[in-house]
Amino acid sequence: MPSLFGLERDGDVEKLIEVLTASDNSTVRERAAEILGNIDETGDDGVEALIEVVQGDESEAVRAAAIDALTSLEAINGLLEALGRDIPQDAAEWRKAETFVEDLTASAPELRMAAANVLGSLENENAVQPLVKALEDPEPRVRARVARALGRIGDPSAAGALVDHLHGEPLPVRREVADALGHLGNTPALEGLLSVAGDDNEAMRRAVAASLGRFGNSKPIDTLVDMLGDQSDLVRRAAVFSLIEILSNVDASKSDELRQTVVERMSASDDPSIVDSLAEIVEEGTQLHQRRNAVWMLGQVAGDRSEGRAIGTLIDVLGDEDQLIQQFAATSLSEIGGTRVETELLDTLDSASSNDAVGMAAFTLGKIGGDRAKQKLEQLVDDTESDEVRQYAFSALSKLERSGPSAADFDF
Repeated sequence: MPSLFGLERDGDVEKLIEVLTASDNSTVRERAAEILGNIDETGDDGVEALIEVVQGDESEAVRAAAIDALTSLEAINGLLEALGRDIPQDAAEWRKAETFVEDLTASAPELRMAAANVLGSLENENAVQPLVKALEDPEPRVRARVARALGRIGDPSAAGALVDHLHGEPLPVRREVADALGHLGNTPALEGLLSVAGDDNEAMRRAVAASLGRFGNSKPIDTLVDMLGDQSDLVRRAAVFSLIEILSNVDASKSDELRQTVVERMSASDDPSIVDSLAEIVEEGTQLHQRRNAVWMLGQVAGDRSEGRAIGTLIDVLGDEDQLIQQFAATSLSEIGGTRVETELLDTLDSASSNDAVGMAAFTLGKIGGDRAKQKLEQLVDDTESDEVRQYAFSALSKLERSGPSAADFDF
């Protein structure tokens, strides 16, 4: 049997169903249910298997994971079937919400969990106060899902009640509370998160770091900068992501000063995980402003231990469809400089698949290149069929001739 990771990567619903229904290991069944909830094309067979698990699996954790999966798949009717409920499909949203509010006090914890999940997915503000009351449910699995629902609804009035559950709760509840507070965005939510930023538990600190990035102001920056020195690689990475998110959304009049503060702290650590996190934002991010900030920062914070990762990422985006990212990549490569950058740029002139990448590589060589670059650029002027690339190469050659030899020409 392939690993669960492999089944998740391949989206193999049939094998995941087999694992969910036949494995003797409850932890494996629980993970299989979670994965099925994250696959868009689970189909009727997947939904039916999850329904069977909710109805009959001996493990509370597996039943809970199946309830969450059915909610994620928006298989609400299937979930209702699994729990023995019958609500007409054409019922108005307020009627569904009303029904599930009533279920928050049902005797079966699975039904209370499902009610919280569905109320969160409906995002009905009328459910906020009943959900706040349900934060006192005797079952921690229910309290965790109630906190998640309040985060999805995003009503700031729930902040105080959620903050009260940051302490003295099992970790799964506290993590859901921390995540929910990040979606509320008001001062009580922020102060609550800041109060547990130094929590003893790594997973909790990571949740806090991730949530702090959702506040659209500079107030969490000092704490996130401090978290760059956390002993946990995962916490440091979460802090990097949140800092980039904040810098991408903060008021433009404050962004330069804040960016410099963040850069100074990142540079001081020479921590490869910081550069890895920035590279991941560049390579996998979907928000343009975040990717631009990360590209610019790579040139500022790459140190001896992380230079290779930074250079590779920047080279790869020289031909990005966004022109500002191209320009920031060229600037960052110039900031890093040195023989290694020059060599990578020379290779790009031969191997790049787009004229944009070749042009930006030539442009950057004009800033940091030496004799090797001059020879290659002269050849490029003669060989290229692109007028734009030729113009970049001419410009780069002119700069090199004016500046004379660079440090990259010498072997120290």
